[in-house]
Amino acid sequence: MSQDQTTSPAEERGVGGTVVEAADLALAADSRPAPTTSKRRIPVTMTGKLATGLVIVGVIALVGIVGPFLLHDPAAIDSIGLQPPGTPGTDGSPHLLGTTQTGQDVLTQLVHATRGSLTIGLVVGVLAMVLASLFGVVGAYIGGMTDEAFSLFTNVVLVIPGLPLVIVISSYVSQRSVWIVALVLVITSWAGAARVIRGVTLSVRNRDYVMASVVAGERTWRILAVEILPNLLPLLASQFIFAVIAAILGEAGLSFLGLGAVDSWTWGTMLYYAQNSMALLRQAWWWFIPPGLMLALFGAGLSLINFAIDETINPKLRSQTRSSRKAWNLTKEQASELKKDTL
Repeated sequence: MSQDQTTSPAEERGVGGTVVEAADLALAADSRPAPTTSKRRIPVTMTGKLATGLVIVGVIALVGIVGPFLLHDPAAIDSIGLQPPGTPGTDGSPHLLGTTQTGQDVLTQLVHATRGSLTIGLVVGVLAMVLASLFGVVGAYIGGMTDEAFSLFTNVVLVIPGLPLVIVISSYVSQRSVWIVALVLVITSWAGAARVIRGVTLSVRNRDYVMASVVAGERTWRILAVEILPNLLPLLASQFIFAVIAAILGEAGLSFLGLGAVDSWTWGTMLYYAQNSMALLRQAWWWFIPPGLMLALFGAGLSLINFAIDETINPKLRSQTRSSRKAWNLTKEQASELKKDTL
């Protein structure tokens, strides 16, 4: 019996064990059967990044959904302004996050601002993905002049500076509601996602199961909805999360500049009012830190979810040992030579 058959993996670690295990992994991977042409199922596992991101986003979303029903009027004036957290109001209940310059409760403003920011992020994310899917998926699948026209329009929108365009559009709109701000942000946020989706669709449309559906005479809408879109769901989810992050940060930037929604509460409007009242110079940290912290936490939570989705799309990003990553890049002959040299 040869040495390869009698030596256990634990014993091989004594003689270049890490490299030997890498070679074994490469041989095993090379000996696996070739992948079929059937639809690829993308495994979704609960990792630490995904769990942490879901918890952060879930808690903030719960505050935005339930909070406004418990704390009603964010503009109500209760007591003397710029009171630190824990100061009791006229009704005896404490202001947990203090008050603003005019005596408004910061906690009440924060929960209403959370709902406003989440609304803008959700609306912009959905509309941006609809436009990106229309110009990316449909154009890439149909091809020809349709794809050329869609690509030209996407490239034109993509090269226009986003922030200056948003500022110009917002400055010319007198009555800026949440929906107007969301529409302005949608105009400048869909083109990048459309380019990414188009590139992936060009690859998916040439796969065997899509070609089989075309040969079978399936209708175009059914091929797009049943054969192509399910394979793009992880990518669409990743682009949707990125669009939500960009929308919330973009709205916060517009509101901080005084170009946001004037008839609603968002994290950006809270920062705008705090900046105008010189909360930093007055050391009223409880006024501007909570909305800034909510922005940071929500962005971090969505980023963690996005990282988990990227690892699902690209298995090379998943947690592996260094030897395992090297092993998957070795050919069968290279693994055999490496194993002989180390024994």
